[in-house]
Parts: sequence; C-alpha cells; structure tokens
Amino acid sequence: MGELVSVVMPSYNSSAFIAMSIEGVINQTYKDIELLIADDGSQDNTTEIVRSYQQKDRRIRLFTLDGNKGAGAARNKCIEESRGRYIAFCDSDDVWSPTKIEKQVAFMESNGYSFVFSSYYVMSREGRRLSVVTPPSSVSLTDIKRDDKIGFLTAIYDTRSVGKLYMPLIRKRQDWAYVLMILQRCHRAYSLSEPLAHYRKGRGSISHNKLSLVRYNIRVYEIVFGYSHLRAFLYFTFLFLPSYMLKRAKLAWYNYTHEKGQS
Repeated sequence: MGELVSVVMPSYNSSAFIAMSIEGVINQTYKDIELLIADDGSQDNTTEIVRSYQQKDRRIRLFTLDGNKGAGAARNKCIEESRGRYIAFCDSDDVWSPTKIEKQVAFMESNGYSFVFSSYYVMSREGRRLSVVTPPSSVSLTDIKRDDKIGFLTAIYDTRSVGKLYMPLIRKRQDWAYVLMILQRCHRAYSLSEPLAHYRKGRGSISHNKLSLVRYNIRVYEIVFGYSHLRAFLYFTFLFLPSYMLKRAKLAWYNYTHEKGQS
C-alpha cells in the first residue's frame, strides 16, 4: 500500500466532460486514491453522473454545496474532507494520463520533494490536442509571483511537510493564490518534463485568458502578500505582465513552428 492521494475536483454544470475526468482519475496506475468531488450548484445532471460512478467505485466521494459559491469554495470543501497525505487537483473538464500520480509520487518520494507538477497538453473543447506547455524544471516563490508557470491540473503537494492549506474565497485566480501559499511554506516546486495531463481550453475554462483577469491578479497580491492596492498594481504591471507576455510569445512561436513542421 502506498500513501493515499486525495484528488480534488470541483464541478459546475460539467455533464459534458466530467465522465472523462473521473475516468482519468480512477483509472490511474496508482490505486491508493480518493476522488473528492464538490458540486457547486450544478443545474444539469452532473451529480447524477458522479453518483453513477460512485456506485462502481467506493473511492469517489461527492459533496454538494448550497448554491453557487465558486471553485475556491468547492475545492476547499474537498480539501477539508481529504484524508490523504498528498493532495492533487483535477478540474471537471480536464483529463489525466494514466501514469500521472504514479510518476509524480515516485518523483516526490525519491527526491524528498514537497511540491511537484509537470508539463501538460492543451486541447480544444472537442478534445483536439493544440499544444504542449513545458515549464522549467523547478520554480521558486519569486518565479511564480511574476508568472504562474504551474498548470494547476498537474499540481500535487505533501501535506505532511507543507500542512493542509485552504484557498482564498475569491471567484477567480484562487488556484494561483494557492500555489503561492504552498510555495511560501516549501519555497520551491519541481517539474517532470513529461506531459501528464490534458487541459481543456475554451469558454468554460475560468482562466483561459489571464489578461481579462487583471483585477483578480492584483487581488492575489493583496491577499497572499498583504500588499497595498498600489503596490499590487505596480507589481502586476511591471513584473507579472512582461513575464506573461513573453510566455505567450514563446508559446505562439512554438505553435507556429510546430504547425509549419507538420505541413
């Protein structure tokens, strides 16, 4: 028996994709998993789909929130109920590769790391692979303050060394705030270069266009670091924004050269 991994999955009107997300978790080669799903007031048949999987797999636990409280509240409910040493995150429209947890847990335990992540693929809403995101081999708190280089669907951390943390209850960018909070405790996160997950891009993805989330980015600096509004605005404008634009330019160049090479 390995250490238990608690997988946190918020859901909201996710009936189109949640079955694929659940199957990506329960079909992991690493079997010591619990999947905690917190439904945030869905108005479709999301919870019915989850319950159908619960009947087949006792590792799945469903919680329903009273009304729509946001992804942060849904994730916090799962974190509160989690029993695993390790906590990992998968949204209800993303898909994990079968060996993700096995490889990440081995990577953590063999190196004594507290916080790891990996490369990942970006796919369309229809499931067509668009690009690959390859982060640095390791990142520090300062790195992530300037640009969120960690794909949250690939993040997993050790509560034994970091502690169990909860997200700030802001509607957007709470996942980035959470990563910063973890790094305040462990200082550095380490990456596997192999892509181990598929991030589904589209209108349903809260953070698909970070430039539209300026006020939330600024709010993260205020919440996590206690910055004044002016200091948070200046940090975002002169440090975060240039790093983000450079990353987007590199990704665009990669996509261009990749497509050109295939033509």
